[in-house]
Amino acid sequence: MSKERARRRAAREHEAALRTSARAAEAERRERRTARARSLQRATTGRLPRLDAPGRPTGVLARRRRVRRSLLVAGLVALNVLVWVLAPGWDSRLAALVVTLLAAPVLATLLVPRRR
Repeated sequence: MSKERARRRAAREHEAALRTSARAAEAERRERRTARARSLQRATTGRLPRLDAPGRPTGVLARRRRVRRSLLVAGLVALNVLVWVLAPGWDSRLAALVVTLLAAPVLATLLVPRRR
């Protein structure tokens, strides 16, 4: 009976060793694959400048804030272009520019919806 148990235990240990070596080989293949991909990325797209700033906040709220701010700036620029085209004199153009620069922070504050 003990010889049978020893034979079974040896078979189990052999199978466990095979599984361990297979896992190690798979981990090594995965590691080599990621190293190849990383070196390829460094050689190609790693040289290009990143599109997002490294300290730029991400997420839904930050994106929403950026969209609102860019829409406000686009509206103010469109208003200045309209004044620039329609106003005949430089004094009214510069006055519109100064008023826009002074009103931009106020509008940015007022256009943000308040929390309830």
